[in-house]
Amino acid sequence: MLSNLTTGFIGRLRARDPAAWFELWETFGPILRAQLHKWGRGRIGFETVEDVSQETLAALADSIDRHDPNKGARFSTWLLAIAKHTLGGEIDRRMAKKRGSGRKPVELDEAWAGAHDGPSPGSRYEQAVFDAKVEAAIRQAEREIDFMDFSVYRMRVFDGQTGKAVAEALGVSEPTISRRLSRVRDVLRQRLSEVMLKYSFTQEEVAEAARNGVDPNPTKAADALFDDAMAEIYHRQMALRREDEISRVE
Repeated sequence: MLSNLTTGFIGRLRARDPAAWFELWETFGPILRAQLHKWGRGRIGFETVEDVSQETLAALADSIDRHDPNKGARFSTWLLAIAKHTLGGEIDRRMAKKRGSGRKPVELDEAWAGAHDGPSPGSRYEQAVFDAKVEAAIRQAEREIDFMDFSVYRMRVFDGQTGKAVAEALGVSEPTISRRLSRVRDVLRQRLSEVMLKYSFTQEEVAEAARNGVDPNPTKAADALFDDAMAEIYHRQMALRREDEISRVE
């Protein structure tokens, strides 16, 4: 069964809540655009990719009423299948325009109906979807955490500075740095749990956090591993977003 967080977010999409749409676009837009560029193989430009990726998110919201979680389809598989279907429809329309006719496009239900239908996501795509969820949790945490606390976490974890260097730069003691780091971790772990539930259709997806070293369960011994995983994922996401920006101007 879908979690309350998932169904609540889906309800907002159905109601065309602008904030929910922006959240979905902000989180998964770069992945969809990268995948569409890959499938397009140079045949489609950025404007088409932008249009199709937005249409994919619209199709996702429109088709949620027909999703059956008992079929075992993952959120990531569902998103990819709808993206491929939407791109295929665009290519079919272009080919039909050239020929003056075209074959009937596959119905959306056929494209994503079950766990074994549609495209098979590769490991890189699955990792990208997971990374996007983690980045969404980081953004949420940053919005609500005290500015100084998050700055400490950014400097210490994302920028890789030593605790001593951060303490000297901010004019505080190292124990103060440790306390601030702990506060940020607590919020991050909570937001990670929420985001994983929100964007997951299966228990396997929910469990991906622990398998990727960002287990939301707060154990002191895991703090260093947690920080390392967060930094690695954060930098992968920043690289993806830089590539996405470059593709927009080329």
